[in-house]
Amino acid sequence: MANTQDIRRRIKSIRNIGQLTKAMQMVAASKMRRAQQHALAGRPYAALMNRVLVSLQKRTDPRLHPLLNIRDVKKELLLIISTDKGLAGALNTNLFREVANFDSSKTVFVVTGKKARQYVARTRRELLADFELKDSPSFVETKAISKFCTEKFLNHEVDKVSVLHTHFINTVNQRPVLQTLLPISAFDLPKGEKAEGSAEDVDPMLGYVFEPSAERVLDAVLPYYIQYQVFQMILDARASEHSARMVAMKNATDNATQFIKDLTLEYNKMRQASITTELLEIATAQMALGS
Repeated sequence: MANTQDIRRRIKSIRNIGQLTKAMQMVAASKMRRAQQHALAGRPYAALMNRVLVSLQKRTDPRLHPLLNIRDVKKELLLIISTDKGLAGALNTNLFREVANFDSSKTVFVVTGKKARQYVARTRRELLADFELKDSPSFVETKAISKFCTEKFLNHEVDKVSVLHTHFINTVNQRPVLQTLLPISAFDLPKGEKAEGSAEDVDPMLGYVFEPSAERVLDAVLPYYIQYQVFQMILDARASEHSARMVAMKNATDNATQFIKDLTLEYNKMRQASITTELLEIATAQMALGS
């Protein structure tokens, strides 16, 4: 059974851990606010771009563009967007659980984030490239990832490119999402905002004229669309990471506080029992001397 000295030592240790998790919670909260603002700020622009692309697809023949060409999938490239650090709850665990559904003999991997690189190496899957990014990457820094994946698709080294990332919903909710990046199809492109009661096949950019032609505009916009999609996914993943870490560190701090309260109560009970025992011994000794 633990004595009072052991309990005091445990209380001190847990208090130090609680101070550490509290500091990490504050840092994660500061980064979380910036990451959430960046992730949410880009969504209206992405929605407008989707509307333009849906309109362009309705005015052109999708079979004429290689990025829209659907092929039989013999080899698939999976881009995994993970975190560099841990202590983010089950964020990476939920992400890697989805990777287990892919056939390793027919799938090659591109990763960003140390956790994904370690997982791919540990499970002995084929890793094509590993991209390192800063905590708040810019659009220019993420273009290399999308260009690499696009080249693999255009060179027919892979027949499909998918992205596995964590979609940011709110501070306490994040979920892993598997999204097809290439080939782009009408199914994969959200239709954007539509007028109430409008049919699904209505051109969302009706009344607009694309110059010099819809085909030329589509050729110019599609590569940029791929690059921006990857950038937005990375922003979502960053917002999810900092949100999950802030929540995890808050829970750890709360648990440490509760643990200290429980140990303090146990310590006080043991001290009370010790004092009571000492008083009984003194009283017994006095009675023995008096007799």
